[in-house]
Amino acid sequence: QVRLVESGGGLVQAGESLRLSCAASGRIFNIYAMGWYRQAPGKQRELVATIADGGRTNYADSVKGRFTISRDNAKSTVYLQMNSLKPEDTAVYYCNGDLVGDNGRRPFWGQGTQVTVSS
Repeated sequence: QVRLVESGGGLVQAGESLRLSCAASGRIFNIYAMGWYRQAPGKQRELVATIADGGRTNYADSVKGRFTISRDNAKSTVYLQMNSLKPEDTAVYYCNGDLVGDNGRRPFWGQGTQVTVSS
């Protein structure tokens, strides 16, 4: 079965950095766009960053200049480098992938990883 597993979350102070990873495993024939989303307590899930299979990236205005999304297709892994973290970045971060598996092309989600930024 196809799985997306996030790692790298934790507790940091404002101004510090974290690097999140999301590795896809299982019977995968192709990977198109991948992205990161986050959900803070009491708020709806929001898009943070996306990266297409050709490398085009998009970012939420709130993270532009601070976060960088990248991917390693050989490892089926997407990364999110988060610099200059702020308390308002605190959320559960979810990995999303537009993948082709045995049942065709559909989105997959990871289980989420907690990021907490103290002031």
